[in-house]
Amino acid sequence: MKNTQINRTRLLEAPVARTLLQMALPMVFGILSMVVFNLADTFFVGRLGKQQLAALSFTFPVVLTISSLAQGIGMGASAVVSRAIGSENYQRVRRLATDSLILGLLVVGLGAAVGLLTIRPLFGLLGAKGVVLDYIGEYMGVWYYGMIFVVVPMVGNNIIRATGDAKTPGMVMVLGAAANLILDPLIIFGIGPFPALGIRGAALATLFGRGLTFLIAMYVLVVREKLLAYNLPKPSEVWRSWKEILHIGIPNAATKMIIPLGNGFITRVVASYGAAAVAGYGVASRMEFFSLAALNALSSVVGPFIGQNLGAGKLHRVKAGFTTSGHFSLYVGGFLFLVYLVLAGRIAAIFNTDPKVVATAALYMRIVSFAYAAQGFYLVVSAGLNVMKRPLQAAGLSVLEMFGLSVPLALLGSYLFGTVGVFVAIAFSYTVTGLVALWTIRRQLNATKAVLG
Repeated sequence: MKNTQINRTRLLEAPVARTLLQMALPMVFGILSMVVFNLADTFFVGRLGKQQLAALSFTFPVVLTISSLAQGIGMGASAVVSRAIGSENYQRVRRLATDSLILGLLVVGLGAAVGLLTIRPLFGLLGAKGVVLDYIGEYMGVWYYGMIFVVVPMVGNNIIRATGDAKTPGMVMVLGAAANLILDPLIIFGIGPFPALGIRGAALATLFGRGLTFLIAMYVLVVREKLLAYNLPKPSEVWRSWKEILHIGIPNAATKMIIPLGNGFITRVVASYGAAAVAGYGVASRMEFFSLAALNALSSVVGPFIGQNLGAGKLHRVKAGFTTSGHFSLYVGGFLFLVYLVLAGRIAAIFNTDPKVVATAALYMRIVSFAYAAQGFYLVVSAGLNVMKRPLQAAGLSVLEMFGLSVPLALLGSYLFGTVGVFVAIAFSYTVTGLVALWTIRRQLNATKAVLG
């Protein structure tokens, strides 16, 4: 595990700001590529028509919920593996990494079975009907069969990041997105020898791209890093690993699933304004993922940085990591707000020319981007709390943001002011949650300092 030991030294000794920047930069490209993954689907499916685009928008909360479950397990694995690396317990590192992947495979089997049986009733509850529901069935009927290519690489890439290597996961994500971008138009529209499969083709292109990430991630874990254990463990050993992973993973998965579940409720509210409004909201949601790529990249590397430094007892570097991340969030959020204030309409029109779709997407971008800096505070603090073994506090922040603020205020805002009220509610919830996150981490750092003496 030579690479792991080199990364450990860097995370524990190199300058904090430079270390975080060097780790975050490749992840920015990786996360941007995943956003491009989604935006490519949105762009090409949007060319099929607003009904197909609305169908894709309806799938977004469900796909994000399953992805969030995988990310929850991955974050649990990353937290315990990074701390084991910080304390130099490499035998335990291999056991935890292996058992994390086994847990991910169990999630795949259960999720695919339940998903395939509930497509029409579930999306009917979200407000889909008629031909839109038929298009959803075409898309998700393919997507569920390829869940293994979505879940396992997410867990695997989190394990790789726990070693301090952010470049490889970033590269894996870029290659998967590139494959999807190439295949999307070929399979959706039937270019050359390929059949025209419409929205079903978008799902197939996604699975081919994810399949590539699966192969590369497994190669790195098995061959390059040798992070997997091959001895047959006692059931008690596996259960011990799962308890450690799930102690952080379950609240983290719940934290991540809360957001798409809440988005599902908000999608239901927006659906009352028609398919074009749902399509516009879907475009804006995907643009938000693009916009927050740098902040999501930072939150994904803050965890391993904090975990290894906590494992080594270096609290001063943990504090410096949070301070640096907070400043970065403020700068990025302010820049994004200015960009969308001026260019939101032009950006929205790239994906669909329907005036109502463009107006809805642009309205969301202009209003909600005001709160992106605060959302960055929330993302970074949540990642840190999980590694500090305070997953319930992280989950509490998500509950506050979505079900304490966004959903009820969106219902009220819709009743009083229409879609403007819905989007103002989202911006307000981001702002309040970000401020509460800052207060929470300050208290937690003081408490940790008292424990460590």
